[in-house]
Amino acid sequence: MSIKSYKKLLKQIANKPSKRKKFIKHSKPKKRSCGIATRKCLRCGKFKAHINKYGLHLCRQCFREMAAELGFHKYGHEV
Repeated sequence: MSIKSYKKLLKQIANKPSKRKKFIKHSKPKKRSCGIATRKCLRCGKFKAHINKYGLHLCRQCFREMAAELGFHKYGHEV
């Protein structure tokens, strides 16, 4: 269950306190300490193809778009 759908369901059962309490107890998304869901791209929010090196926190597509601005360049190509 995604965070978005979790919040949507909480709104639907807002007037039923007993159901809301039970739902929160059993369906709350857990805090992640490891794995793919702990890091996401700061620019677009994707989880896959994440570049963490040098503290970039970008996916590979965003990195390719911003590489020149960040000071990276391809080897073997004149700038």
